[in-house]
Amino acid sequence: MKLFLLGTSGYHPNERRNTACLMLPAEGIVLDAGTGFFRVREHLATTTLDILLTHVHLDHVVGLTFLLSTVWQKSLERITVHGATEKLAAVRQHLLSEHLFPAPLPCQWRPLDTGTLTLGRVRVTHFPLAHPGGSLGYRLDWGDSNAQRSLAYVTDTTAKKDADYVQFLRGVDVLVHECNFRDGQEDWAAKTGHSSLTPVAQVAASAAVGRLVLTHFNGLDESDEPVDLAAARRNFPATELGYDGMEIDI
Repeated sequence: MKLFLLGTSGYHPNERRNTACLMLPAEGIVLDAGTGFFRVREHLATTTLDILLTHVHLDHVVGLTFLLSTVWQKSLERITVHGATEKLAAVRQHLLSEHLFPAPLPCQWRPLDTGTLTLGRVRVTHFPLAHPGGSLGYRLDWGDSNAQRSLAYVTDTTAKKDADYVQFLRGVDVLVHECNFRDGQEDWAAKTGHSSLTPVAQVAASAAVGRLVLTHFNGLDESDEPVDLAAARRNFPATELGYDGMEIDI
């Protein structure tokens, strides 16, 4: 199955990166709806679309307001936005207020009241992350006993190798994890509820994941290497820098 990174910046977009959005086109699953969400349209391959929100800070949800264009003249039978109950309520009350947005969205809203749900062939597990206002991480598993595959997505939290969420990542084939700050900026990471480089690599090593893809980089950094890849690989060799348009085979 292919995973597409549609937005890999944090806080705000820049000239080379949009904000958080990932997609599994074969299953019609989108993780977060940042400014990279406008790219979902070109990857639509199913008659359903499930959007899993980690939280509702604007860099992760503003793309919901692109939904009318995203599905224009597309044959979608159902669009569902999943998230924590209070977060969905905040989006509907504030972001989609008639004072800010002119029309209802063609979607249904599904609160995540339990720890798991099934979307087509994919079993989705969500778990809490420490972040101002609260956030969720996701683990997605699919396949049968002969060929099981898995993906985990963790963003907007301060990475620690002994954090509670590490237990949900164990053995996943691909971990996509935020890395907003370089090493040496740990104070800023803690203040803003984000991660710096080395602790993220240590999380991947502690969870024995197959592959680590870094994302949610500092929006002020438009360089090819917004964090030190060599330093990350000293802690976890199978580390890569995510980029907008990246295709990942899982």
